[in-house]
Amino acid sequence: MIIVDRALEALEREGKPIRVGMVGAGFMGHGIALQMLTATPGMRLVAIANRTIERAMDCYAQGGAGEVRIVEDAGALEDAIGAGTYAVTSDAIALASAEGVDAVIEVTGTIELGAKTALTAIEHGKHVVLMNAELDGTLGPVLKAYAERNGVVITNADGDQPGVLMNLWRFVSGIGVRPVLCGNIKGLHDPYRNPTTQAGFARQWGQSPQMVTSFADGTKISFEQAIVANATNMTVAQRGMLGPTVPSGTHVRDAADLFPLDELLEGPAIVDYVVGAEPSPGVFVLGTHEHPTQQHYLKLYKLGDGPLYCFYTPYHLCHFEVPNTVARAVLFGDAAIAPDGPLRVEVVATAKRELEAGQTIDGLGGYMTYGLAERADVARSEGLLPIGLAEGARLRRNVTKDDVLMHADVELPEGRLCDRLRAEQDALTAAPA
Repeated sequence: MIIVDRALEALEREGKPIRVGMVGAGFMGHGIALQMLTATPGMRLVAIANRTIERAMDCYAQGGAGEVRIVEDAGALEDAIGAGTYAVTSDAIALASAEGVDAVIEVTGTIELGAKTALTAIEHGKHVVLMNAELDGTLGPVLKAYAERNGVVITNADGDQPGVLMNLWRFVSGIGVRPVLCGNIKGLHDPYRNPTTQAGFARQWGQSPQMVTSFADGTKISFEQAIVANATNMTVAQRGMLGPTVPSGTHVRDAADLFPLDELLEGPAIVDYVVGAEPSPGVFVLGTHEHPTQQHYLKLYKLGDGPLYCFYTPYHLCHFEVPNTVARAVLFGDAAIAPDGPLRVEVVATAKRELEAGQTIDGLGGYMTYGLAERADVARSEGLLPIGLAEGARLRRNVTKDDVLMHADVELPEGRLCDRLRAEQDALTAAPA
């Protein structure tokens, strides 16, 4: 927020706001719109695209916007933006390609539509902010390659746990402490949850059952930690991560005792999570420092005896910080969190129950699969199926509960952009350095 807030205030004074389009008007989209319309100087949410126009209109109404125009194509959208009128459309590609938009926020949580939207925006010279860890964890490196070729930034969002964790990782690294583990704090982990079991919680908070299921069954945290690993060049200790569970009320400061000390100090840095720790839903970084004098200072500053020191952020505020991510990208060319090369960690599709040949796999947070974080090199060598590509795939054989699916187990739908981009990404990974 520091520096960004002053830059946005200057844009507000000059009457030159960052012009933002948003694709997706669900639970999180409503929060982003409210924040941008009521609490963000120097930025204007010029247009929203959503399959259901009423939901997009409601975003503007909730934020107290004035006139809103319903448009059907890019030309009409550009006319509305030029006239200073807010616009809504059901055409995400029209929004992503329209003049008068500096940055696009993608908040659908989908892979195929998200990929089309992001790629279109990039090819039209727009910065892209993803509230879509699933897309980033599946196609992040290739989308970043397109963004670099087109001179724009693609980034996942600050405020969500990966962005908050990346900020903390940068802080810890910046003071000379070597991060050895980037951790997430969860309240629940049950890979067999489904939209039926989560329906009540979803109704209580106005979220979709599929979204809530992806939190509960571990798919979401697998994607979140995967994109942290891909941004920091970390890995996982094992398939699915270690994920220790602690008694309620255990403080995350005790997290250092839950992970293998020698492996953290001597081996590669990892991403992982803890179930049940406080403060939830925060994030933490375990780091080490080799200089004895600095160890003395860290003990003085109440970080403990070492050799592992726990740094933590006790909250994440999701939509509240998305406008800051937009400003960092547009004004400073700074990604809150983006891949630093090829995938280091992949999220692979795992059977939630017995599956039969001929069935078509449902979507993320559904009844049929959950995601597990795995080393990308292992996933490639074993031919494992990324869960981001699994939706709509037809099973060629019966699959046992908790088996990880392989590419050979399925027939993918024809003609998808996500598969073409994934092939390009795999080719980039295989190319000699």
